[in-house]
Amino acid sequence: MIKTLKVTLLILIIISIIYFLLFQIINIQQIIYPKKYEQYVSKYAELYNVDELLIYSIIKAESNFDEKANSKAKAIGLMQLMEIDNIEIAQEQIYEPETNIKLGTYYFSVLMNKYNNIGLALAAYNAGMGRVDGWIKDGILKKDGSDLENIPFKETNLYV
Repeated sequence: MIKTLKVTLLILIIISIIYFLLFQIINIQQIIYPKKYEQYVSKYAELYNVDELLIYSIIKAESNFDEKANSKAKAIGLMQLMEIDNIEIAQEQIYEPETNIKLGTYYFSVLMNKYNNIGLALAAYNAGMGRVDGWIKDGILKKDGSDLENIPFKETNLYV
Protein backbone atom coordinates (compact mmCIF):
# COMPACT_ATOMS: atom_id res chain seq x y z
CA MET A 1 0.00 0.00 0.00
CA ILE A 2 2.76 2.47 0.97
CA LYS A 3 4.77 1.45 -2.10
CA THR A 4 1.76 2.15 -4.37
CA LEU A 5 1.25 5.53 -2.70
CA LYS A 6 4.92 6.42 -3.23
CA VAL A 7 4.77 5.45 -6.92
CA THR A 8 1.57 7.44 -7.42
CA LEU A 9 3.06 10.46 -5.67
CA LEU A 10 6.23 10.17 -7.77
CA ILE A 11 4.17 10.02 -10.99
CA LEU A 12 2.17 13.09 -9.94
CA ILE A 13 5.37 14.98 -9.17
CA ILE A 14 6.88 14.04 -12.55
CA ILE A 15 3.70 15.09 -14.37
CA SER A 16 3.66 18.38 -12.44
CA ILE A 17 7.29 19.07 -13.32
CA ILE A 18 6.69 18.29 -17.01
CA TYR A 19 3.60 20.51 -17.06
CA PHE A 20 5.50 23.35 -15.35
CA LEU A 21 8.43 23.07 -17.76
CA LEU A 22 6.17 23.05 -20.81
CA PHE A 23 4.30 26.08 -19.51
CA GLN A 24 7.59 27.91 -18.89
CA ILE A 25 8.95 26.98 -22.35
CA ILE A 26 5.82 28.43 -23.96
CA ASN A 27 6.30 31.65 -21.96
CA ILE A 28 9.98 31.78 -22.91
CA GLN A 29 9.06 31.26 -26.57
CA GLN A 30 6.62 34.16 -26.38
CA ILE A 31 9.36 36.36 -24.96
CA ILE A 32 12.03 35.32 -27.47
CA TYR A 33 9.67 35.06 -30.43
CA PRO A 34 6.85 37.52 -29.80
CA LYS A 35 3.87 37.63 -32.09
CA LYS A 36 2.93 41.24 -31.52
CA TYR A 37 0.68 42.83 -34.11
CA GLU A 38 -0.60 39.39 -35.09
CA GLN A 39 -3.82 40.77 -36.61
CA TYR A 40 -1.82 42.90 -39.09
CA VAL A 41 0.89 40.35 -39.84
CA SER A 42 -1.69 37.63 -40.53
CA LYS A 43 -3.84 39.92 -42.65
CA TYR A 44 -1.09 41.25 -44.90
CA ALA A 45 0.98 38.06 -45.05
CA GLU A 46 -2.09 36.33 -46.45
CA LEU A 47 -2.97 39.23 -48.76
CA TYR A 48 0.54 39.41 -50.25
CA ASN A 49 1.26 35.66 -50.06
CA VAL A 50 4.25 35.91 -47.70
CA ASP A 51 5.02 33.51 -44.84
CA GLU A 52 3.89 35.07 -41.54
CA LEU A 53 6.96 33.81 -39.70
CA LEU A 54 9.18 35.51 -42.25
CA ILE A 55 7.43 38.82 -41.55
CA TYR A 56 7.87 38.32 -37.80
CA SER A 57 11.55 37.57 -38.43
CA ILE A 58 11.98 40.74 -40.46
CA ILE A 59 10.26 42.82 -37.77
CA LYS A 60 12.41 41.22 -35.05
CA ALA A 61 15.64 41.82 -37.00
CA GLU A 62 14.75 45.32 -38.18
CA SER A 63 13.21 46.93 -35.08
CA ASN A 64 12.87 44.32 -32.33
CA PHE A 65 9.13 45.16 -32.41
CA ASP A 66 9.71 48.85 -31.62
CA GLU A 67 7.13 50.74 -33.70
CA LYS A 68 8.98 54.02 -33.15
CA ALA A 69 12.34 52.65 -34.30
CA ASN A 70 14.55 54.85 -36.49
CA SER A 71 17.89 53.96 -38.04
CA LYS A 72 20.94 56.00 -39.02
CA ALA A 73 19.88 55.38 -42.62
CA LYS A 74 16.51 57.03 -41.83
CA ALA A 75 14.53 53.79 -41.95
CA ILE A 76 11.24 54.02 -40.07
CA GLY A 77 9.06 51.83 -37.86
CA LEU A 78 8.60 48.14 -37.28
CA MET A 79 9.79 47.01 -40.70
CA GLN A 80 12.29 49.87 -41.06
CA LEU A 81 10.87 51.36 -44.24
CA MET A 82 12.81 54.04 -46.05
CA GLU A 83 11.01 57.31 -46.79
CA ILE A 84 8.35 56.81 -49.39
CA ASP A 85 7.90 59.97 -51.42
CA ASN A 86 5.67 58.69 -54.19
CA ILE A 87 2.98 57.13 -52.01
CA GLU A 88 0.16 59.41 -50.92
CA ILE A 89 0.60 58.88 -47.21
CA ALA A 90 1.81 61.16 -44.46
CA GLN A 91 5.25 60.18 -43.20
CA GLU A 92 3.83 60.03 -39.64
CA GLN A 93 1.49 57.24 -40.75
CA ILE A 94 4.45 55.04 -41.61
CA TYR A 95 5.03 54.68 -37.86
CA GLU A 96 1.56 53.22 -37.39
CA PRO A 97 1.95 49.44 -37.02
CA GLU A 98 -0.75 48.49 -39.51
CA THR A 99 0.52 50.86 -42.20
CA ASN A 100 4.15 49.89 -41.65
CA ILE A 101 3.42 46.15 -41.74
CA LYS A 102 1.18 46.53 -44.80
CA LEU A 103 3.80 48.48 -46.78
CA GLY A 104 6.73 46.36 -45.56
CA THR A 105 4.97 43.09 -46.37
CA TYR A 106 3.93 44.39 -49.78
CA TYR A 107 7.51 45.49 -50.50
CA PHE A 108 8.89 42.12 -49.43
CA SER A 109 6.36 40.37 -51.71
CA VAL A 110 7.62 42.54 -54.60
CA LEU A 111 11.17 41.44 -53.79
CA MET A 112 10.10 37.78 -53.63
CA ASN A 113 8.42 38.08 -57.03
CA LYS A 114 11.45 39.80 -58.51
CA TYR A 115 14.14 37.43 -57.20
CA ASN A 116 12.10 34.26 -56.67
CA ASN A 117 14.50 33.42 -53.82
CA ILE A 118 14.04 34.15 -50.11
CA GLY A 119 17.75 34.80 -49.54
CA LEU A 120 18.07 37.29 -52.38
CA ALA A 121 14.82 38.98 -51.34
CA LEU A 122 16.10 39.33 -47.78
CA ALA A 123 19.42 40.70 -49.05
CA ALA A 124 17.53 43.26 -51.15
CA TYR A 125 15.31 44.17 -48.20
CA ASN A 126 18.41 44.85 -46.12
CA ALA A 127 20.89 46.31 -48.63
CA GLY A 128 18.55 47.49 -51.38
CA MET A 129 17.53 46.16 -54.78
CA GLY A 130 20.15 48.23 -56.57
CA ARG A 131 22.97 46.64 -54.63
CA VAL A 132 21.66 43.09 -55.08
CA ASP A 133 21.13 43.71 -58.80
CA GLY A 134 24.69 45.04 -58.99
CA TRP A 135 26.10 42.02 -57.16
CA ILE A 136 24.29 39.73 -59.60
CA LYS A 137 25.42 41.80 -62.60
CA ASP A 138 29.04 41.80 -61.35
CA GLY A 139 28.99 38.03 -60.80
CA ILE A 140 29.32 38.29 -57.02
CA LEU A 141 25.97 36.54 -56.60
CA LYS A 142 24.15 34.13 -58.86
CA LYS A 143 20.55 34.77 -59.92
CA ASP A 144 19.46 31.57 -58.19
CA GLY A 145 20.91 32.72 -54.85
CA SER A 146 22.99 29.57 -54.47
CA ASP A 147 26.03 31.54 -53.32
CA LEU A 148 24.62 33.90 -50.70
CA GLU A 149 27.75 33.44 -48.60
CA ASN A 150 29.44 35.80 -51.10
CA ILE A 151 27.35 38.81 -50.05
CA PRO A 152 30.02 41.50 -49.59
CA PHE A 153 28.29 43.43 -46.78
CA LYS A 154 28.81 41.79 -43.40
CA GLU A 155 25.52 43.15 -42.01
CA THR A 156 23.54 41.85 -45.00
CA ASN A 157 25.39 38.53 -44.94
CA LEU A 158 24.43 38.04 -41.30
CA TYR A 159 20.88 39.28 -42.00
CA VAL A 160 20.32 36.64 -44.65
